[in-house]
Amino acid sequence: MSNLLMTSDQILASARTFIVAGGYNGFSYADIAGEVGIRKASIHHHFPSKVDLVRTLVAQHRERTEAGMADLESKLPDPLAQLRAYAGHWAKCIEDASMPFCVCALLASELPALPPEVAVEVRAYFRFLSSWLTKVMQRGAEQGIFKFAGSAELEAETFMATIHGAMLSARAYGNPAIFDAILTPTVQRLSAKVH
Repeated sequence: MSNLLMTSDQILASARTFIVAGGYNGFSYADIAGEVGIRKASIHHHFPSKVDLVRTLVAQHRERTEAGMADLESKLPDPLAQLRAYAGHWAKCIEDASMPFCVCALLASELPALPPEVAVEVRAYFRFLSSWLTKVMQRGAEQGIFKFAGSAELEAETFMATIHGAMLSARAYGNPAIFDAILTPTVQRLSAKVH
């Protein structure tokens, strides 16, 4: 990996950490420069503005999520196993503090105050996640694994809201175990509806 690419990745990783800790306005280029050990001018070389930096970070997060979901589908064809794996991914990230909160979920809470270029990327992430979860719910219903009263779309939105709400609860209580305590019965509820 070239030094330029490595520096760019370090800047993005630092920005993600700062956003998860304090939101869009919770950091400056000076903060990143201090953490990464470079000058602010170097950050501007990679990302001319904070909007460019955060837009790139969110787009990268969405692309990695898309690739992760495709990989998950190829390894786990069962829709219930896919939901468990998705929830398990976040449970692990919260437990080991590698990513204690979804950067897009946090930015979504700030949507009215975000620059439009960043807001577009945040919305694209949520559209993708909603679409993927809807397809999982539809496949599960078609295979007789899930049965729900409403639509697959509504069930997907409910599951997504539960994931992000559980992240918030785990953070609010300072207890990573709360995430799993909320998600385990949520996933069981879906599978328990099979008749």
